[in-house]
Amino acid sequence: MGQIQKLPASVVNQIAAGEVVERPASVVKEMMENAIDAGARRLEVSVERGGKDLIRIADDGEGIAAEEMLLAFQPHATSKLQTAEDLHRVRTLGFRGEALAAIAEISKVRCQTRRADAPEGSEIQIEAGIAGPIKSCGCPVGTVMEVRNLFFNTPVRRTFLKSDSTEAGHVAETFARIALAHPQVHMTFRSAGKIVHDLPAVAGVRERIATFFGRELAESLLWVEGKLEQVALWGYVGHPSQSRSSTKGQYLFLGGRYVRDRSLSHALNEAYRGLLMVGRNPVAFLNLEIPPEEVDVNVHPTKIEVRFRDPQRIYSHLLSTLRQTFLSSDLHSRLQAVPGARPAEASSPANGSDDETTDWAAPARLSPTPARAESSYGLESPPASRQAIASWFEPSRGPAAEFPKIPDSVGQVQPPDWSRSLPGRFEFGQGASFDEFASPAPEQTPGPPPEIPPIERRRQPEPDLHAKAIQVHDSYLIAETNEGMMVIDQHALHERILYEELRRRVAEGRVESQGLLVPEPVHMAPDEAATLLEHADLLATLGLEVEGFGGDTVLVRSTPVMLSQLQPERLVRDLAEHLATRPLPPTRDGLVAELLHMVSCKAAVKAGQKLTADEIDALLARRELAADAHHCPHGRPTALIFTKSELEKQFGRI
Repeated sequence: MGQIQKLPASVVNQIAAGEVVERPASVVKEMMENAIDAGARRLEVSVERGGKDLIRIADDGEGIAAEEMLLAFQPHATSKLQTAEDLHRVRTLGFRGEALAAIAEISKVRCQTRRADAPEGSEIQIEAGIAGPIKSCGCPVGTVMEVRNLFFNTPVRRTFLKSDSTEAGHVAETFARIALAHPQVHMTFRSAGKIVHDLPAVAGVRERIATFFGRELAESLLWVEGKLEQVALWGYVGHPSQSRSSTKGQYLFLGGRYVRDRSLSHALNEAYRGLLMVGRNPVAFLNLEIPPEEVDVNVHPTKIEVRFRDPQRIYSHLLSTLRQTFLSSDLHSRLQAVPGARPAEASSPANGSDDETTDWAAPARLSPTPARAESSYGLESPPASRQAIASWFEPSRGPAAEFPKIPDSVGQVQPPDWSRSLPGRFEFGQGASFDEFASPAPEQTPGPPPEIPPIERRRQPEPDLHAKAIQVHDSYLIAETNEGMMVIDQHALHERILYEELRRRVAEGRVESQGLLVPEPVHMAPDEAATLLEHADLLATLGLEVEGFGGDTVLVRSTPVMLSQLQPERLVRDLAEHLATRPLPPTRDGLVAELLHMVSCKAAVKAGQKLTADEIDALLARRELAADAHHCPHGRPTALIFTKSELEKQFGRI
């Protein structure tokens, strides 16, 4: 080992460049942020070979004074901080004073700039950290930065760069992030001499979302707005039908800066729990405004990671704001015909099978807004069924049935009056009957309930069902609505109704259980038995009482009344397998919700189960009591809407 010595300034700058400049997109980010900090109202970005050969950033900001140009490229030289205390109230995008020095050390830089009060512009060229003389030049007010041959003097770093198209894609993503955060700035992006984006300044961000992600997504967005003391949240989130397979569609901006935060991402996903299928991720474009002293942006040189002084408060604010938005929005999916496509071959689970495995239509066929399309359909129904179809748009006959209504105002929903008799006896397949479900709960509390917040509901705009529904394929219900027709998945709808009732009863601590006359022993794998007993207290709040019986045997002493017709052994084995094999939520409330999902799925009527007319009416009557009737707890849609206008287009009437 050699002697300790101080590293030369050039080596220090190259080390700093390794943190600040990962690829050409890093240079684009730093220089675009500098331009916005300088008050630019117009900004142009041009790259050649994905930024490897040339990056050019031109802006109309306030410019740099001639006597400060050389200093601007020195390490830790900045106009945005004066004292250490300023680090606790950073209001600019840049502040560290590292970027320009690091970039100039590994490339060939030319800077032309002029301030509004200067009669002429100034120019400087820097190659590998060595600056040339400052010269006079003619240029408009603002700054033009040119970075050529990035990493030319660090060839190893250059070999790690990807193909030109890949690097250009990263630059485009960086451009999009900043353009979405600052829609008030006119921005232009050129790649390989061609204009990719020319974005005029706009008041809102929706037009830019449409430019980058398509008009269909932009039109399906839901406006989000909320304020908690000095924390403000606003922006757009996507309709559940516009989910993605990755988190690339999530954009969170803090004070105009794109940031990533695991806790906020978790809050976003938690808000969509029950609205998206497993493996799908929501789309979001959200802005946070927090007092600068409440957040630390000096975590990493790239300034993408941040730390909050009170992360739990920010997490709760984001989660509650999104949930209130969903409760007041129409999240039903509109059925959209696919041009020239044959009807999809839907998988039909056998009677009694778990409907979680059903293969649902691709997101492209679910749209919150109808679109014009052409398709062909086979007429396989007998004339009687087609006659029924012809009557779907006729006014319904007879008075509409009256059902308990949910209050319009936000607040905790009072339990409906179950004393009213429901027609027929709705069997839950392997679960309890509709009569048992509708009966008043006995005065029995199995134990202290978990800390689940009360269910708050704001009445959503529900389509009115004008006529009796018909059942097709023993799995789906079709009914007329005020805007067309609705196709309902009987299992998914029933599962949602059961889930909400179970959740409310757990929150109120009144889940009734039924003790077994003779406790039933269940033998299972050691890991499953251990996992089940580990959660015994939690299961007790759901009405299921289990205890160890020695070895790998678990003793079942009581089961939930709603699942009285399900064999205790089957219920316990399914729960044990679920707990042992599935990734479990980190919180107690999340785990309760996960178990309620499973229990409601087991108790709900199955696909392929024939229903009587009275049973269909009873199920649809209960639909109005569910706050999120548009999706089952696993995130699948319970119903699809086909508008009358869309039908008339398909049949050539308009």
